[in-house]
Amino acid sequence: MTDERERFTTMYDECRQRVWAYVVARAGRQVADEVVSETFAIAWRKLDQVPGNALPYLLGIARNVLRDSVREEARREGLARELREWVVGDVADQVAERLGVLRAMARLTQDERELLILVAWQGLSSRDAARVVGCSVPAFKVRLHRARKRLQQEMEPTAPAMSRIGLKEEWS
Repeated sequence: MTDERERFTTMYDECRQRVWAYVVARAGRQVADEVVSETFAIAWRKLDQVPGNALPYLLGIARNVLRDSVREEARREGLARELREWVVGDVADQVAERLGVLRAMARLTQDERELLILVAWQGLSSRDAARVVGCSVPAFKVRLHRARKRLQQEMEPTAPAMSRIGLKEEWS
C-alpha cells in the first residue's frame, strides 16, 4: 500500500499542473479544479492500469471527464428549458400534449422508444447513440427515422408537439 501511495503521489506531483493546464485550455478555470480532482480520483481507483508514462493516460481521463461534464450540463440546460416551457403558456395544453406524447411512446416497441429517448431526451449524437445500441451510424439513422415515423403516426392528433420535445427529423 505504501508503494502505491508513493507512486500516486509522485504521479500527482509530476502531472497535476499539466493536467490542470490542459483542462483550463479546453474549458476554463471555473471547472479545472473539479475536473482535475475527478481525474486523479479515477487514476487512484485504477492505479494498476496507469502506465509508466502517466501523462497521456491522465489527459485521456481528463478529456472524458470534461466530455461527461459537458453532456451533464447539456442535460441540465435541457431540463431547465423544459421546465421554463411548462411555466410559459397554458399549462393545461402542455400537459395534454405531454400526455399525448407519452401515450404514443407507450405504443412503440421498446427498441423504438430507446432510440428516441437516446436522441431526444438524453441528447446523444447519432454516433454516440449508435454505440450505445451496438450498431453502425447509418443503421442507427435508418432505425431512428423509422421510429420517428412510427411515433408521428401514433401522435397524428398531437403532431405539433413532436418538435417541441425534440423529436423532429434531423439527419446529424
